[in-house]
Amino acid sequence: MKTKKFLLLSLLIMLALVVSACAAPTAPGVAPAPSDQEAVSDVEDFTTPHPILSDIRVRKAIAHCIDRDALIASVYPYVDDPSALLMDSFLPKTHWAYSGPYDFPWYDPEAGKALLEEAGWTGSPVRSNANGDILSLKFTTTSAQFRQTWSAVMIQNLAACGIQIIPTYAPASWWFGDTTGLSRRDFELGAFAWVGQADPSGRTLYACDQIPLPSNNWEGQNYMGWCNPTASDAIVRANNTLIREERIAAYDIVQREFAKDVVSIPVFQRAEAEAWSSNLTGIIPDATEYATTNLHEWALADGGDTIVIGMTQEPDSMWSLVSSMAAQRLVDRAAVGVLYSQYNYDFQPGLQGELSTLESGLATNEVVEVTAGDKVYDATGTAVELAAGVRVIDSEGNEVEYSGEGTVQMNQLTVTYKLKPFTWSDGTPGVVADMKLGVDIDCNPDSGATTYDLCNRIGDIATDVTYSDSELAMTIVWLPGNQYPLYHLYPFNIYPSQRVLSDGRVLADVPAAEWATLPEVAERPLSYGAYVVKEWNKGQSIVLEANPYFDGEVATPNVIYVFVADTNQAVAQLLNGDVDYLDDSTLGAGAEVQTVIDAAESTGNVQYEISASSTWEHIDINLATK
Repeated sequence: MKTKKFLLLSLLIMLALVVSACAAPTAPGVAPAPSDQEAVSDVEDFTTPHPILSDIRVRKAIAHCIDRDALIASVYPYVDDPSALLMDSFLPKTHWAYSGPYDFPWYDPEAGKALLEEAGWTGSPVRSNANGDILSLKFTTTSAQFRQTWSAVMIQNLAACGIQIIPTYAPASWWFGDTTGLSRRDFELGAFAWVGQADPSGRTLYACDQIPLPSNNWEGQNYMGWCNPTASDAIVRANNTLIREERIAAYDIVQREFAKDVVSIPVFQRAEAEAWSSNLTGIIPDATEYATTNLHEWALADGGDTIVIGMTQEPDSMWSLVSSMAAQRLVDRAAVGVLYSQYNYDFQPGLQGELSTLESGLATNEVVEVTAGDKVYDATGTAVELAAGVRVIDSEGNEVEYSGEGTVQMNQLTVTYKLKPFTWSDGTPGVVADMKLGVDIDCNPDSGATTYDLCNRIGDIATDVTYSDSELAMTIVWLPGNQYPLYHLYPFNIYPSQRVLSDGRVLADVPAAEWATLPEVAERPLSYGAYVVKEWNKGQSIVLEANPYFDGEVATPNVIYVFVADTNQAVAQLLNGDVDYLDDSTLGAGAEVQTVIDAAESTGNVQYEISASSTWEHIDINLATK
């Protein structure tokens, strides 16, 4: 899947996160500077307040002096309305946990200059303080041309306010390295991208106990060193309740404090573009879902029976368990099926007829007592046996260390997942055995799955996962301590257990290690979705035809995915009428978008949509110095 989308949201993220240590008294909402007695050890521990950036007036001035509209225009000259890409929080404005607008400093250079004067930074062209120190800051980001372009405008903006910026455009391998760059908080101002998710998460990014320091072996992702107790307590609450209303309230507090303290500047959401023939209808552009999720609703106005989709990448396999490609998901969503969809940073039922929420009654979250030897999900997100020294999250949301004696009260989720009645594309009805096979294969270490995270959250699959034949239902008793925020989503794939393979074996009897090479799995899977793979011409195309057993209407019976060499060729084929649709992973956001726009305006034969991606650029501010 592409970085903005679906279950791989957290896996495809460019997690380059937040920055700085607890700030000086001039920074409201940020922890105070260390006392003289603590100073020596704290200097080693990277908590000396930055002499410039620990002053909140300077941070606000920096935000006021950056013209984010101009930054957007420098990389997306074809975007007419930059406001759609602007953020005042670490969440997109369309996110369910966003409750803004928030009072983040917008472009106002005069206000920025006034704040700098107030903070004692005067003179020109570069400001200085009473000690003669100049207002100079180091800015670090990757060597990508995209970031060099928008940051050049930012540097000019800040120079106009009297702030000198010294840029470093570092290799990504250093900037995102395990022992360099961000992970060692080796920057003053640092820019990189985040990918928004339906679950905002955020504890490792904004909690006080998640600041990477030498003393904790640089653990945590709060690279800013931001320690605002109000925000920290709220982000912990937001990640220790599964009740949405409580999460929204807690995230609102964090976002307000984030805007108030100005420890990170959300520069803009990236633009993404998709384009299609004016003859094609039914497209639903969305930041967090693949366009082909509703492919069965696409229609050709001239009555044609075949839609052609152009892609610059070819799927590596039709088995989603072992593939993370966007190209695979663009085919899979139509040609295998949709358990649930993810539009607009939220989830909607698909084959899973109702999301298994606490509110629906399909899930319970009971307090249980655990003792030494019990298997639990600990505070680090690992399945372990409870023993002395193990740290867990108790039922009140507190992180506690088990002494080795007595019991600990923890929350335990029990969730029932129900599927609607369905029929596979070979006419075989779906059965509970198909659900069971999904769990068995997805959790088998020989399957080659990209992750076993959900499997590890179950104590014993043989006893803690049960099935109901009469309802196509599965109930999971998750490990105590597992408070997975997406608990309400059906967690595994389903497979046609009764399918007879070309060699005469039944799919359910094939060892997991062989699945990746089975044509019936990797190339021609059965489908419960709107379409089914008819043929795969390697290097050229994948042909789909309507699934006669799909529970719904299919507007256009045939679909062909064609593989083209590059974006230029894809656009040429769209403009020539050889293909009907290009998704955003194929069209991108470069100069080819302008070609599409020009064609749309001059001929009217194509349409396009430029929208805010779930990926957003930001500048983090390191509140500490070595």
